[in-house]
Amino acid sequence: MTSTAVAHPNIALVKYWGKADADLALPATGSVSMGLDVFPTTTSVTLTGQQGHDAFTLNGRVVDDGALVRVERFLDLVRELAGSDARAEVVSDNTVPTGAGLASSASGFAALAVAAADAYGLDLSARDLSRLARRGSGSATRSIPGGVSVWHAGDDQASFAETVPAPPMAMVVVTIDDGPKEIGSREAMRRTIATSPFYPAWVTSTTVTVDDMLAACAAGDFTRIGELTESNALRMHATIEGAFPPIRYLNSRSVAVFDAVAAMRADGLEAYATADAGPNVVVLCRPEDRARVASALDGYGAVIESGTGPAAHLLRSEGSGENPEAEESTR
Repeated sequence: MTSTAVAHPNIALVKYWGKADADLALPATGSVSMGLDVFPTTTSVTLTGQQGHDAFTLNGRVVDDGALVRVERFLDLVRELAGSDARAEVVSDNTVPTGAGLASSASGFAALAVAAADAYGLDLSARDLSRLARRGSGSATRSIPGGVSVWHAGDDQASFAETVPAPPMAMVVVTIDDGPKEIGSREAMRRTIATSPFYPAWVTSTTVTVDDMLAACAAGDFTRIGELTESNALRMHATIEGAFPPIRYLNSRSVAVFDAVAAMRADGLEAYATADAGPNVVVLCRPEDRARVASALDGYGAVIESGTGPAAHLLRSEGSGENPEAEESTR
């Protein structure tokens, strides 16, 4: 039995930074994101029936380090739900630069959740898949529904992501550094919570920002969406930089992109910058402006345009006779 799924990364408009419960990957606040239609992850899960360990191949390389441990722990959750002890071989092609702050774990664990659930015979709703993906990587929660989505804070049952109404939007990804960052998000998040004096204010202000963002999305107010997006990103990075020892993800080239985007707005081209936990910058704009924005940012780094991405979905289910090529994540 082999199941293959595809998922795309998402970029948070209102950031997730901080867990209320690390074991269950419950966020301290809600968050809002936009899925991308670039950088897909395609993952196949094959049940081997063998005892011992699972196997994991990423981009053609056999993985036997901490990444394999994360995959095995995730598959243990799926096996518990399915009442199975079958081991699996996982083969993943992840086109997102790994560990560069471009949500590689989001698309990775969303694709794994969809493929593994199908391979082990689980019939899960999109909401249940979102909860499951959350256990692998918090941001993977939002890659299940695709589009513009909100990830709810709360207990295990209440914390999932779902699509919300929003105006048409596009993003321009400026990849300044596609290598892995020196300090991973999990360690940086832990250090921020433990040592940054700004963290409590981050939690209270972000809770308000989520409500404001959802209202702006429902109203189709692109300007307000953009203003909230850029402000929230800078607040998150300020909170992280307040950790001890300090953690700085944005570098001089990142700041130069933020400055270039501000200059665009002054010249009448409406765009807003954001950045996850890494140096790379993503620029939010209207779909009709994305080519102009991309052209204006050429030279700052590798520039890739993106529309709004689809939900995670099953591509093939070999052994069951299914080929749900266009199906969204309903299994």
